[in-house]
This record gives sequence, C-alpha cells and structure tokens, in this order.
Amino acid sequence: MPNQPARRRPDPEALAWPALCALLGIGAIAAGLTADPQRLGWNAADWTTNPWTLWSASLVHLSAGHLGINLAALALIAMLGMLLHARLDAALALLLVWPLVTLALLVWPQLGAYCGMSGLLNAMLALLCVQAAAVPVRRRWALWLLAGQALKLAGEQGWSRPLVFDASWGFDVAYAAHLAGALAGAVAGLLCAAVRRSRCHRP
Repeated sequence: MPNQPARRRPDPEALAWPALCALLGIGAIAAGLTADPQRLGWNAADWTTNPWTLWSASLVHLSAGHLGINLAALALIAMLGMLLHARLDAALALLLVWPLVTLALLVWPQLGAYCGMSGLLNAMLALLCVQAAAVPVRRRWALWLLAGQALKLAGEQGWSRPLVFDASWGFDVAYAAHLAGALAGAVAGLLCAAVRRSRCHRP
C-alpha cells in the first residue's frame, strides 16, 4: 500500500479563540436564564464589594433582542479570529482586557451602571485587527476593518456622549463602553504583535 500522508493534528493554540468565544456565548445565555440577571450587572457605586461584576456585566443583557444581536456579533468575531489566525496569546490578552473594559467606565460619571457585551466585542475586534495588521499578508483587510470600527466610534462620539438613549432598543446605549473596549483591545493587540515579533527574532 502506498504511504498515506500524515494527518495534521489540530493546533491546540488555534482552538483557544473559538473556545473562548463559545464560553462567552454560553455564559451570556446562562446569565439570561438566571432568576435576577440584573444582579450580575456592574454598578459604579458598589462594584468594589461586587468585583465579579467587572466580568459578569458583559454577560448580562437587557432584552432577548439585545442578547441575540450580541451573540450573532460574537459568532462573526469567532470566525474572524479563525480567519486571522488568532491563537492562545490573543485569547489570554482578551481575558486580561475583559475587566479593564468595564473598569474604564469610571472615567464617565454619567455611567452609573452597565451591562452588555458590546464593549467587550469592540475590544475583541480591535485586538484581532491590530494584531493581524502586523502581518503583511493580512494587513490590508485588518486595516479596512479597523477603519470601519474607527468611523463607527467617531460617529458615536463616546468621549462626549457616553450614554445615549436609543429608541429602537428602548434603553440607553453606552457608547463609552464601545470606545473603552476598542482602545483596550487595540493596546492588547499591539502587545500580542510585539510578543510574536520577539519570538520570531529569537535565535
């Protein structure tokens, strides 16, 4: 029998990003099924006594539609991460950024409370694109995506309009969370790219 080509084993590091996205989705669904999901939301006045809300706030949503849209966006970002070859370092960087996205909302006193995944989703997109922009073969698409995100953030003006009522949703939208997430994600992406470059230049 002719020798069969050896099968490539799946790279465990390549599974880290989609696995983390899946866990976020499951966590968001589970949070929606709890008796009182609002208890998991972040509040500026008492977060120091409830520090877990720095993480859990991203899993809580204000309506089924709110949850559904964010889950759809999460699925797209999971696929984007696989296309851009996000690995374990990107997943670990996101875990570090996650609570910082919520904590950054203290910059805006108007934001007394927060829940939803939009800030974290913006962080994930920026992280993926900044990291991918350091790779020449992926740079064009990464920069196009970053430009689109930057235009969206510029339109929202989260720095001066941190909280805006959206009649289509029926509740206030925290534009500041989108901005904070994108900035935190971009910094994390730069760090990941720097780590990868240092590994490539090691003898």
